[in-house]
Amino acid sequence: MKIGEEAIPTDTLDERPMSTRSVLIVMLDIYAHPDTTVGGIAVRSGLPQSAVSACVARLRESGSVVARTDPRDRRRTLVRRNPEVTDRRAEVASTRIDDALATALGTGDPVEVAEVVALLETLARRLPPDVSARLAPESA
Repeated sequence: MKIGEEAIPTDTLDERPMSTRSVLIVMLDIYAHPDTTVGGIAVRSGLPQSAVSACVARLRESGSVVARTDPRDRRRTLVRRNPEVTDRRAEVASTRIDDALATALGTGDPVEVAEVVALLETLARRLPPDVSARLAPESA
């Protein structure tokens, strides 16, 4: 995960300090649990509710997630992945990890980096889509 964090392009418009890892954890939880609440994310992730709220706000601002009022309980807000791909999501999705991977491997050899990228792509194809849900701790 750390190598992926290093590869993510920084948002130069937003100088607020916030852990990229926390934002990624919250985003992945939202993607795995559509129409979830901040409280639900906090329980599943182990992050403080205030940190989850800040991450959700940042993800909403970037267009990665959308929120709506729960029709069954108007006091709750439900969060889900934005079905539209924003410019920021497209930028992050198209970013290559080669430079961050080369740094982690301690090599500048493009052939070696390409071999490791190919291995990671093979692994990604072989892992089932729900692997992150199966690795997550049981929710209460």
